Amino acid sequence: MANVSIIGGSGYGGGELLRLLLGHTQVIVQQVTSRSHVGEYVYQVHPNLRKQTQLKFCDPSTLQPVDILFLAQPHGQAQHHIEACTALAPKIIDLAADFRLRDASTYEKWYGQNHAAPEWLRKFVYGLPELHRAELTKADYVSGVGCNATAANLALMPLVKAELLDLSQPILIEIKVGSSESGAEGNPGSHHAERANVIRTFSAFGHRHTAEVVQEMGIKDITLTMTAVDLVRGALATAHAQVKQGIKIKDLWKAYRAAANENPFIRVVREQRGIYRVPEPKILAGTNYADLGFDLDETSGHVVSMCAIDNLMKGAAGSAVQCMNLMMGWEEKTGLEFAGLHPN
Repeated sequence: MANVSIIGGSGYGGGELLRLLLGHTQVIVQQVTSRSHVGEYVYQVHPNLRKQTQLKFCDPSTLQPVDILFLAQPHGQAQHHIEACTALAPKIIDLAADFRLRDASTYEKWYGQNHAAPEWLRKFVYGLPELHRAELTKADYVSGVGCNATAANLALMPLVKAELLDLSQPILIEIKVGSSESGAEGNPGSHHAERANVIRTFSAFGHRHTAEVVQEMGIKDITLTMTAVDLVRGALATAHAQVKQGIKIKDLWKAYRAAANENPFIRVVREQRGIYRVPEPKILAGTNYADLGFDLDETSGHVVSMCAIDNLMKGAAGSAVQCMNLMMGWEEKTGLEFAGLHPN
């Protein structure tokens, strides 16, 4: 059994992470910190954990050494105390954006400020197992993944890996996201009165997660467009691209089946009948699965690739636990086999 602790456990991502770790057969959760909820039971903030644990939130200054330390703080904080964190645990998994990008100048470009610990950027492995499984088995430090970047990267992954795309043409990705992406603190646009019954494009160009897609896919001409929809959980990336001349639907089937066969949480959804013919975030709530779908106009070469995820799971806490399993040499699916609910 490994001892684990969480710094910053009061947010949505921290709550999901704690839920997963409490049910994990290989770990014991020692401490969970929150400066604003010190002394409160964690179930008072995360009511779904009532009768699952009697842990109370503690102050970060009281943290004791553990085997694995999870950082679930707001973006921009971990980089200021990463050295102190290494004194608490030999393995660290950060859910925030601080160590996702490998280059300090790229971080400055997309986040508008200098990185406080640039020498640490290349020490972290990008925490998406579908792209870095082998590296994760040897890693001590793992970065979080942007939920929108996760959906976009996985939508493109089969096409890029099989070298099916005409990269002289731009790639356009629209991502529809639920309100939990705004976090537990939220913002004026995430209030129910403003968020309910909407389909609202809030970032046509320049979303920060674009940097992760460019980095991980190795393609520069990519645009992410973000649209808020009336969901709590969920993200659906719909990528539009051009395939190379002569590519047929059978070539896409081969690429997507290979992705599903190589990755335990990738599923291909392309049905001819029924309600759920294409990927649908609704049925993925609480799961670590990423459902991929695709279609191709063989005449024009226009391909549409879709990826649906739960933004708090595969886009955050679920991938973090999956990474932990790989880092520790455990079965990759341990603690992540919840299949979801239908209907919900």
